[in-house]
Amino acid sequence: MAVYSVSQVLRYLNDILAQDPVVRDFWVHGEVANLTRPGSGHSYFSLRESTTALRCVMFRTQAFGAHLLSDGAAVIAHGRLSLYEARGDLQLIADIVKPEGLGEAQLKLEELKLKLEREGLFAESRKRALPSYPRRIAVVTSPTGAVWHDIQTIVARRYPLVELLLAPASVQGDSAAAEIVDAFQTIDDTSEVDAVIVARGGGSLEDLRAFNEEPVSRAIYASRVPVISAVGHETDVTIADLVADRRAPTPSAASEMAVPDRYELASRLVGWQQSLSAGIAARVQFRTDAVSHLGGRLRQGRPDIDSARLRIDDRLLSIARHLTRDVERRSERMRG
Repeated sequence: MAVYSVSQVLRYLNDILAQDPVVRDFWVHGEVANLTRPGSGHSYFSLRESTTALRCVMFRTQAFGAHLLSDGAAVIAHGRLSLYEARGDLQLIADIVKPEGLGEAQLKLEELKLKLEREGLFAESRKRALPSYPRRIAVVTSPTGAVWHDIQTIVARRYPLVELLLAPASVQGDSAAAEIVDAFQTIDDTSEVDAVIVARGGGSLEDLRAFNEEPVSRAIYASRVPVISAVGHETDVTIADLVADRRAPTPSAASEMAVPDRYELASRLVGWQQSLSAGIAARVQFRTDAVSHLGGRLRQGRPDIDSARLRIDDRLLSIARHLTRDVERRSERMRG
């Protein structure tokens, strides 16, 4: 007869739970009870249904929706079952909490967001800066929609030096996600593209479905150049927005974000020219003053040639007078 320790039994049960595909990735709904939040920032609570309860823990590093937790709140929680071996308690390790009543599509969307966030696709540290003066920008959008026309108009007005390349793709419907992925692949195969705008107008959650699908998110993440996502309006945030290097609330805003304003550039150039001219004038004046100062010092330090000549002449005259008198004395001695 085999006899096991308590820790062996609990560890065995934990291994079974970890290998069971049902309880390691599932959703459960219930009413929050006994909520506590110690100094660690983790959330400990129970999900109740009638007379039954399931212990739950939500660690602060994996707490999507933790702010929704309050005693009595009806929620849907995602996570995995585990045994806390120290007490032998069965518990749900939750990583997502949403209000009860959300549809299956929304729950799957939140689950995908959490998955991609854990993989680092949303990390700010990997987001790249947009080029200051792009030469070629690719645009992933429908060729027949108003979005493409608006982007062309705004870019031509602000910075006509840039070349726009259309990478056509449906932005709605069953084939949209695959077409968007193909468009990004085409762009990556095209040389000298400096940035990408992926854009469409606003719409319902269903209209924006392609921009919440995993293949599109990974295509944006894999782009070799920075991507601006302009999907929907200000209140519509898709997974594509979260993955992109920059998010614009509208396609028009994306156009303004992608290129500089030529009038601002002209004004900046005038300012630089004035500053440069003032700087050159100041340096020239400084050098002129320095030369004048040195000239004064040279004039002060050069010998007084005229005075020297006068002194020499005086000495020569004095010597001549002495010689004359000496000659006269000697002549007188010789005559006497």
